[in-house]
Amino acid sequence: MFQQPDLFASVDPVRQPPSDDLNLPALIERIADVSRRPRYAFMVLNLIAKAAGRNSGSAGPYVQVNGERIPLRDWLCDSLVPIAQRDARRLAIVDEVRSGLEAQKALPDDPQEAARVVQEEVKVRIRRSGRCNVSRAVSDLVRAGLVRRHYQGFRVDHHNRGAQREAVYTITDAAARALRA
Repeated sequence: MFQQPDLFASVDPVRQPPSDDLNLPALIERIADVSRRPRYAFMVLNLIAKAAGRNSGSAGPYVQVNGERIPLRDWLCDSLVPIAQRDARRLAIVDEVRSGLEAQKALPDDPQEAARVVQEEVKVRIRRSGRCNVSRAVSDLVRAGLVRRHYQGFRVDHHNRGAQREAVYTITDAAARALRA
């Protein structure tokens, strides 16, 4: 008899042996087993660990940067932007934004001000796509059993997003020990 799997069922974390003795190579191997982009996921894990610091392993929903509170996912995106500075896709976005603003006659006459306007729009677009990339990497880390995720914010703490809630990521003790070693 044919059985249709439930495509909307919650995804269980990858079943791994007890992670008390997790070291850095084992951590990288676990990430590589579940992620199509293991290097990116590892960078996200490392940034989450740095943001969590001594905060009981939890990072978010906001991070304090230069006296300003920004959502954790935005901070992660901004932290990973330097990796793509010379990426051809990023350069194409800059050209696309500049030509779009020129077509709308929305660029100021001052070249420095025009460059600032273009960079702001590029930052908005990169952050929008970066949030999706970070969420995908965190989903891989959750499946690997290295991070737990919940949402916190306006209404109540809740496992589902929405209603002005922001993500909170908690790194597991084993993953934190492996990163420190």
